[in-house]
Amino acid sequence: MSRDDFDEAAAWSAARGGDGPAFASLFDRHRDRVFGHALRLVRERHDAEDVTAVVFLEAWRKRESVRLVDGSIIGWLLVTTNYAARNHTRGQRRYRTALAKIPAPAPQEDHAPAVDESLDGAGRDRAVRDAFANLSKRDQDVITLCVLEELTTAQAADALGVPEGTVKSRLSRARKRLTELASPLATATDTDSTILEGGAR
Repeated sequence: MSRDDFDEAAAWSAARGGDGPAFASLFDRHRDRVFGHALRLVRERHDAEDVTAVVFLEAWRKRESVRLVDGSIIGWLLVTTNYAARNHTRGQRRYRTALAKIPAPAPQEDHAPAVDESLDGAGRDRAVRDAFANLSKRDQDVITLCVLEELTTAQAADALGVPEGTVKSRLSRARKRLTELASPLATATDTDSTILEGGAR
């Protein structure tokens, strides 16, 4: 069966009933898109792989409550990726805090930070990424669905379980807030076109 012929709603119905192969087909269909979004948020490939695994584990564990949008679970998966990435980041922060309490070894010259800084660019993309992280959870979700993944406001409304008008007002407010947080390194135009590494397609 080709990708275009795939009946996702039927596969999900089977997966909800405990059909492992059906769930695996959905994993194959959406894994790359979920991983790409996770990578935008956590930046390291191995961390993005961990987040992706958590998202699909949650999809299986909570399959009775997953909401389909136009016969697809992608909206639910993307919103769940936001939550999983936030949890992952909090875990990493706690880990770093614990490490900071360990006595430091004797200092040695290390050129890695300078190299990392050079590679990182320290410019607009990082500013916009940091700005995204400082948005509210609701604003992150509406930016993810409508800007990063280009779902319609109607599809986003279905995924989030709110009226379409609510999505439109949240989106307008979120874009304005993102622009404010990212300035002066990111302009209003750049915010929509380069938001996070990889940008909206």
